[in-house]
Amino acid sequence: MAAQFCDVYLFHFWKRLTQGKHLSLRNNGSTMISQLVDATAVIFVTFWGDFTAGKKTLAIMVALIGSNYAFKVIVAALDTIPFYIGVRWLKGYLQIDPTREPPNPKSPTTKTPSDD
Repeated sequence: MAAQFCDVYLFHFWKRLTQGKHLSLRNNGSTMISQLVDATAVIFVTFWGDFTAGKKTLAIMVALIGSNYAFKVIVAALDTIPFYIGVRWLKGYLQIDPTREPPNPKSPTTKTPSDD
């Protein structure tokens, strides 16, 4: 859950920073950072008992995190082209501007149907 939050937050942070441009930077950058969070959490949760019992050393834990993360980065890099194709198709199909942020429902200036 922490990795997903990190991914979404960074994606939208970079979307605002780049004014909706550089989709591959936003997609891959946010994914690479969030997958490091995910890999670290998964390995420590999975092997915490072995680590605290002395069955796994810190070096082994780091190697497990590294291999898990490397796999995820490779998959993330490979999904860039299908991601671009999907965005291009959806942009035309849904007739949306991918550079525009959706309205914030918590913003006091956002009008809701109940305001009518």
